[in-house]
Amino acid sequence: MTGRGLQNLELPAAAVTPSGAERDERMEEIVAAIRTVLDPEIPVNIYDLGLIYDITVNELGIAEIEMTLTAPGCPVAGEIVGWVQKAVNDVAGVDAVVVRLVFEPPWDQSKMSEEAKLELGFM
Repeated sequence: MTGRGLQNLELPAAAVTPSGAERDERMEEIVAAIRTVLDPEIPVNIYDLGLIYDITVNELGIAEIEMTLTAPGCPVAGEIVGWVQKAVNDVAGVDAVVVRLVFEPPWDQSKMSEEAKLELGFM
């Protein structure tokens, strides 16, 4: 199943939509999980590097993550995707993880958090 087809899934009758606070807490946990994944070439997590473009979780607990890489030819692209899937799959309330690599818009240093810029000496 591809990520694009997930929006068309019908909810089972027993599906329960989490409250706003539960969704917010789950999203914070997902971000914290992603922050455990470090770029192997840059000693900073991929979230603060700005490699994560979008995170959504539907009512079925399927997390969809859109991310990029610092360079399209990254030799560990497949491994990073697996690391993200594993980290997010361990979050309570997440039943499946779909990660899509995208290269538009291309990544650049402006997407980094201030913390990442400070850590790397860019500020």
